[in-house]
Amino acid sequence: MTEANTSQSSNIQELRKIIEGYHGEKIRVMEVCGTHTHEVFRLGIRQLLPPEIQLISGPGCPVCVTPADFIDEASWLAREKQVTICTFGDLVRVPGTEGSLATTRSEGAKIQVVYTPLDAVSYAREHPEEQVCFLSVGFETTTPAVCLAVKRAAGLHLTNFTLLTANKTMDEAYRVMAGSADAYLYPGHVCAITGTAPLEQLAAQGVSGVVAGFTAAELLAALAVIVKRQPKGLPFFENCYPRVVTKEGNPAARRLVRTFMEPCDAEWRGLGIMKKSGMCLKPDFAAFDARKKFSVPKMEGRTNPACRCGEVLQGKCLPKDCPIFSKLCTPDHPIGACMVSQEGACSAYYQYSL
Repeated sequence: MTEANTSQSSNIQELRKIIEGYHGEKIRVMEVCGTHTHEVFRLGIRQLLPPEIQLISGPGCPVCVTPADFIDEASWLAREKQVTICTFGDLVRVPGTEGSLATTRSEGAKIQVVYTPLDAVSYAREHPEEQVCFLSVGFETTTPAVCLAVKRAAGLHLTNFTLLTANKTMDEAYRVMAGSADAYLYPGHVCAITGTAPLEQLAAQGVSGVVAGFTAAELLAALAVIVKRQPKGLPFFENCYPRVVTKEGNPAARRLVRTFMEPCDAEWRGLGIMKKSGMCLKPDFAAFDARKKFSVPKMEGRTNPACRCGEVLQGKCLPKDCPIFSKLCTPDHPIGACMVSQEGACSAYYQYSL
């Protein structure tokens, strides 16, 4: 074992002692990030926690919070307008009102899986005879790449490329969900874009949280900070991921987003419509807005009433509390979006806790 590894192992043991030795009042910690949820399970961190520390999952998976009517809109474009839908793979299986995009594809529609928004631009350039729409979902981390795709399409003078947007920002969700947890584990990749300044402002407004990385040491360090500071009864913020997250974040990425997009009201699965929590294309770029170009009708999406995915995303229940979890709803046959995505809480509980 190298000296660095020995030092890290010693540090982890010290952090474990802090966490395992806590026996105060109950602390509810919300893992906003789906990757945190999976890593906490995979690394066995849940098994270290005393019963006084409760980890609950929140609305940090972009696929999970995308509402059913967004899938309905995409399916309508594919069926009624013969638009080629370009999308990340996990969205293909998210249920809409009348089935998923996989269902739509089985009926003859063209659904193309891509790895980046720029892949969708390349596809549109290579297939000028097709109208191509990229399904744009995600938080602050992925939105800059979508704006870069619009910039590329505009530079190429493409008239057959559009976006169907469901991009969201996390700040308002943090405020709305604050009553569900005592402290947040803030997502490191989102904070790498936004910087820590907005989170420091939240702490000034009474919302506590810690930016966490994704290794065992980084997650344990974040939890140890919460264990030390929460009992003091004062709102707090700390950046436990300084090797990636800075106070200023990524100004260039934010400028790119401001150039092409503006805030709008957005619907979140389980949370409803939150004011100014979404991002949509500015009027100057309306030619790339699929809703405007194809006059997409207003959709009223419906989910399976037996599914409690919306409550899971609010931290009101655990996946195992849902009556269809692991019975009717499985990764092979997902009824809720939280079982589809690799970042979904139900997926994590199914994979690691059964």
